[in-house]
Amino acid sequence: MNRRESIDRLEQEEFEVLVVGGGATGLGVAVDAASRGYRTALVEAHDFAKATSSRSTKLVHGGVRYLEQMDFGLVTEALRERGILYRNAPHLVRDLPFVVPRYKWWEGPFYGIGLKLYDALAGHLNLAPSRQLDRDATIRAIPNVEPDGLLGGIAYHDGQFDDARMAVALARTATAHGAAVANRVEVIAFDKHGGQVSGAVVRDLMSGRELRVRAKVMVNATGIFSDSLRRLDDPATPPQVEPAQGVHLVLDRAFAPSETAIMVPHTDDGRVLFVIPWHGRTLVGTTDTPMKHADLEPRALPDEIEFILRNAARYLARDPDRSDVLSVFAGQRPLVHRGGGSGPTKALSRSHEVIVAPSGLVTIVGGKWTTYRKMAEDAMSHAVVVGGLPSRICATEELRVHGALDRDDPALPVEDPLRTYGSDAAAITALGVEHEGWTAPLHARLPYTPAEIAWACRHEMANTLEDALARRTRCLLLDARASMESAPAAAAVMAGELGWDDAKIDSEVAAYRELARGYLPS
Repeated sequence: MNRRESIDRLEQEEFEVLVVGGGATGLGVAVDAASRGYRTALVEAHDFAKATSSRSTKLVHGGVRYLEQMDFGLVTEALRERGILYRNAPHLVRDLPFVVPRYKWWEGPFYGIGLKLYDALAGHLNLAPSRQLDRDATIRAIPNVEPDGLLGGIAYHDGQFDDARMAVALARTATAHGAAVANRVEVIAFDKHGGQVSGAVVRDLMSGRELRVRAKVMVNATGIFSDSLRRLDDPATPPQVEPAQGVHLVLDRAFAPSETAIMVPHTDDGRVLFVIPWHGRTLVGTTDTPMKHADLEPRALPDEIEFILRNAARYLARDPDRSDVLSVFAGQRPLVHRGGGSGPTKALSRSHEVIVAPSGLVTIVGGKWTTYRKMAEDAMSHAVVVGGLPSRICATEELRVHGALDRDDPALPVEDPLRTYGSDAAAITALGVEHEGWTAPLHARLPYTPAEIAWACRHEMANTLEDALARRTRCLLLDARASMESAPAAAAVMAGELGWDDAKIDSEVAAYRELARGYLPS
């Protein structure tokens, strides 16, 4: 990806589809549109997956908890999309076994029947069948489970992935199909002809330059910020999205010492809780807290941290406390309130909705990472009509994501730190020998190397230290303190790639450390 070339194209070309928003949904729309052969552009005001899309539970899943709510349609759709994504991004999505520990006799048949239904709804795309485990098998699968009163468990399977790396892969997939994709480009006004949106005035936030982008149809895929763009189009439009905050804690691997995750079925607020092995750490979450306003950089509330620690401790032999937290991150879900107004988050839709404004602005809201492809397909079905575009069949059901390789490629086993780069891994390895020290980790507690930072600058549109340490690599989420300590070394690499002077290095390191402090429990 070349940002300068994309900026030039935004000004010079006339597009059929202009997508606003570089998270899961917007990138999915760009891939869908470009792979159908439409002239496509995407602009993102910050960075790819900056907000919600880099702060998920890292699961590609159907949503076990929605079975209890009898939302079979939502679960079936998500399970189908889980299977498609597992097939199309084998370097990023893997099969993750889960165990639901049971401490009461009735939990065996209750959860066992529910998870057999989960298997059935997945059909031929199911990853593996669920099964009952006795007490000893449960302890072998999840060694840190609370043994007192344990009767056994129920094992089932879902998918796991790296969300921010998936976003980068989608951006590169869209680019490979001809899309002009650029981060740090903000829509500041709409161009209209006869009351219909015909493009946008955008500002390049890195240069301050303003330019006009022409398009036959615009798709608003800005997630929790969707209402802001809708109000830019029509100040009188009612709100449609209510953010709900989810918080995750990152702990040492000792809290999930196997390759099997724990699904905690009972928490204080009725939600499930996950204890998941991820990138050599343990990820625990999530919460569901209604928020009044969308926030680009939300912070975990003290009560949310305590909620996770308290509920996780009920199911773990070794109880975590605040001193064990390596990083804490919060993301906001864009829940759809179809009637406008406000209400409890459990009453809001977890599914997605496409809204077409009188001006022709197409907005896609709601959903989740697992269903990003179907959301994009649905958005494009409306966009084609609004823009008067020639009808073309959606190609993404069979489209492999950038970097896809054989699932069992012996050169890149699941535990290889470069696995998430897929077919790019060999080039990164080769890049590592360009400079002495580029193959050694940036920090003893992190798996990432200077070569990956350089790669992010050259090929993945990383413009800031935060881009490189928070999303191109996951240093910030894996260990906030270690990432702060590695910031000068990473900045030195970026300086060589992007031409930073000493003042720029100092400002980037200072800004990053200030950001990272917010990922430590207060």
